[in-house]
Amino acid sequence: MADSLQVQLRKGVLDMCVLALLAQQDGYAYDIASRLAEAIGMGEGTIYPLMRRMQSDGLVTTYLEESSSGPPRKYYQLTKAGRAALVAQKADWTDFTASVARILADAKPGSHVTRAVGGAA
Repeated sequence: MADSLQVQLRKGVLDMCVLALLAQQDGYAYDIASRLAEAIGMGEGTIYPLMRRMQSDGLVTTYLEESSSGPPRKYYQLTKAGRAALVAQKADWTDFTASVARILADAKPGSHVTRAVGGAA
């Protein structure tokens, strides 16, 4: 179950993490994937469809830059809409994680209430 939760958490924050990385600096898909793999253990295969979707949604633009080790690389850069999306997602994330933290802080591991037949405590 823990592995399943980790996968779902990674999927849930992937867009926001890509936007945050691009807010730091422009990047090409493999570079972004490598940074994500290092930071949150996300695989490379998910980045290419995500970058295409972000581009079609107007969150990123692209430009080509010559590479010393092969063909030109396609770099991704945040648009104004991408920066606004990052701000909104960060605010949602902060609210959400604070709510979860409150719930977890109130949880008392190992304690539970046994209910009698019929639902009475």
